[in-house]
Amino acid sequence: MTSPAPPEVTRLLDALRGGDRSALDALFPLVYDELRRLARRHLARERTGHTLDSVALVNEAYLKLVEQDGVRLDGRAHFFGVSARAMRAILVDHARARNAAKRGGGGAVVPLDEVAELLSDAQAEHVVQLDDELARLAEVNAEAARVVECLYFGGLTLDETAVALGLSVATVRRRWSFAKAWLGRALAPER
Repeated sequence: MTSPAPPEVTRLLDALRGGDRSALDALFPLVYDELRRLARRHLARERTGHTLDSVALVNEAYLKLVEQDGVRLDGRAHFFGVSARAMRAILVDHARARNAAKRGGGGAVVPLDEVAELLSDAQAEHVVQLDDELARLAEVNAEAARVVECLYFGGLTLDETAVALGLSVATVRRRWSFAKAWLGRALAPER
């Protein structure tokens, strides 16, 4: 994701920022390959053999972006950060659904053959726990939580994260260090 944005991508992001919702439809084919690489990084952390592949994850992320009113994308790095956040949300939703189904759910009964086998039980628990801790981190330090989303989930570099969040690289490093310490403590197995 370090290659410079082609002029057409920059123009479409500017049009989208200006309120042209059709620009998102034109933008996606131009960045599709990079989004697939991002999706593959997300899926590499998941159980092998599940039915959600990188194409499906990119398509679901696109639908999430299209459904948002007033989506504001300030440049290429921010676009990929928002896309990474959407992919993370999709995977967390799947993990939560898997955990709810495992526990009886209390909701509508969905036949098992309609539920995508996305994660092992342990992985689903981990994804949900990580999402919960990121929400707690955001309450304490919202910038640190956004840095985690960009670096860990978005696969952005420190420089790209700084641009996406409007921070200096030094601030991104400090927020990243804080977030790693916070999450390491919060996610450490109890002794």
